[in-house]
Amino acid sequence: MESALPAAGFLYWVGAGTVAYLALRISYSLFTAFQIWGLGHEPRVGPGLGEWAVVTGSTDGIGKSYAEELARCGMKVVLISRSQDKLNQVSSEIREKFKVETKTIAADFASEDIYDKIKTGLAGLKIGVLVNNVGVAYEYPEFFLDIPDLDNTIKKIITVNILSVCKMTRLVLPGMVERSKGVILNISSASGMYPVPLLTIYSATKAFVDFFSQCIHEEYKSKGIFVQSVLPFFVATKLAKIRKTSLTIPSSEAYVKSALKTVGLTTRTNGYPIHSLMAVFASMVPSWLYMKMGMRMGMSTRAHYLKKVKKN
Repeated sequence: MESALPAAGFLYWVGAGTVAYLALRISYSLFTAFQIWGLGHEPRVGPGLGEWAVVTGSTDGIGKSYAEELARCGMKVVLISRSQDKLNQVSSEIREKFKVETKTIAADFASEDIYDKIKTGLAGLKIGVLVNNVGVAYEYPEFFLDIPDLDNTIKKIITVNILSVCKMTRLVLPGMVERSKGVILNISSASGMYPVPLLTIYSATKAFVDFFSQCIHEEYKSKGIFVQSVLPFFVATKLAKIRKTSLTIPSSEAYVKSALKTVGLTTRTNGYPIHSLMAVFASMVPSWLYMKMGMRMGMSTRAHYLKKVKKN
């Protein structure tokens, strides 16, 4: 009986310490969220950084919303995407709505030989903001060896999600360093913060984007460059295959308006208050449990997709 008392006391203090730690983490996260979103910050981007903003993957979803919001801030916008028809449409909409100059460059980021063309198109422009948004994902969650057309899928996802970020940064960063100011926003994903089984390649590429962003910021912050890793959970976009918005799934417009308020305040952001809260709770879940939950969710989505395909 007596030997049980010290053990009970030890467990009590372990439990109390754990509760205190979790309470502090939640309190700190709520305080940080209030600082960022509760104080009504205006976006810290605009022509003062450089006349032009460059946005990749800019004809749909998050990329299009960044292009529009940067135009709203008075910046001229270079739109880079695969379809010239879509580029012309979005370019026309932005010019008409925001009365700013636009420029388009048609380029397929699944190819590696596009960067000389992009370099030529950007020559002579004072670029203040670069948004590395272009990305591709799986058609549906799948086991690595069962991914359709696996070899080409590996190459495509790595080329679009990783090579584009490195190459576009290589093209734009020297001008920013020369002028001692500039902002680079790299669109990663919450799946880059935590491993997501059945989306293995995509998740790994987004982890690369997150690490790359943190390192480049550290290397060049003394030269006036701010680099941010943007880590959204689900957003209602074509890429995510989600149409309806909800409390936890904002529209791309709402998401980007919120995310831009974090520029200059934090180098890593989930971009949206609810997403930030989701990240806090996800970080408290043991890794084995998070992986198990991710696997179960992936298997459910996979089964639903395959059933739908079979039915059609």
